[in-house]
Amino acid sequence: MKSLLKSLIPPIFFTFLNKFTGRKYGWKGNYSSWEDACLHSTGYDQDDILNKVKESALKVKNGEAAYERDSVVFDEVCYSWPLLSGILLSSVNSGSIRVLDFGGGLGSTYYQNKKFLDLFDVVSWNIIEQPNFVNTGQQYFSDGCLRFYTDLDSCLDEQQPNVLLLSSVMQYIEKPYELMEQLLKRRFEYIVVDRTPFSHDDKDQLKLQVVSPVIYSASYPCWFFSETSFVEHYLKNGYKLIESFTSLEGNSRDCMFKGMIFKRD
Repeated sequence: MKSLLKSLIPPIFFTFLNKFTGRKYGWKGNYSSWEDACLHSTGYDQDDILNKVKESALKVKNGEAAYERDSVVFDEVCYSWPLLSGILLSSVNSGSIRVLDFGGGLGSTYYQNKKFLDLFDVVSWNIIEQPNFVNTGQQYFSDGCLRFYTDLDSCLDEQQPNVLLLSSVMQYIEKPYELMEQLLKRRFEYIVVDRTPFSHDDKDQLKLQVVSPVIYSASYPCWFFSETSFVEHYLKNGYKLIESFTSLEGNSRDCMFKGMIFKRD
């Protein structure tokens, strides 16, 4: 499985920072292949990145911070209400929350919404991540609700999630449409997409995302999707689009960050 990556800082931060740096950070170039983009990137599997994410996530878990996103801690939770609505909608028939959070890091979205999740008697939040994150998650964060897996099959052998969460992950997959097809074959009742960049010209584009060292030093390939093509993959696989929304990152001159809620027909 390809490395699962997380979007790091919102476009508005890049806009502010680039006034003083000559646009050194953010999204750059138009690459013809994933391999070409990788030649110019440093990747996401560095130990210092994992350690920073772990340190921030532990602060949230231990009550020392209210919220963590992409290793940055906040004094108050910044909710994505549409995302939460999609998760809660999936509980209508069963009365339980059963999530597969693909590329969910160390549980940022789980802890973000824990106040609401705790209202349910049954919560199963299952994260699929790259092995170093899974090892850390199992050691420091796993509990009766939150679990970590390295692949889809091992998760589905043990759990029965009915909602798939894809938050800031598909853009960091080498072949996102192939992965999408594999996931859609599992026939989740609901799929919630969030924090996903779409190009202004409605064409798939491959960029290099360069992260400010204010967060940590890293760079990696990043897709901007054609919204038309992206949605069509769900529709042709038997899903209907319930709602689309602007993600917390908002829109910039580079792209539009959006989310979507799909339901299986």
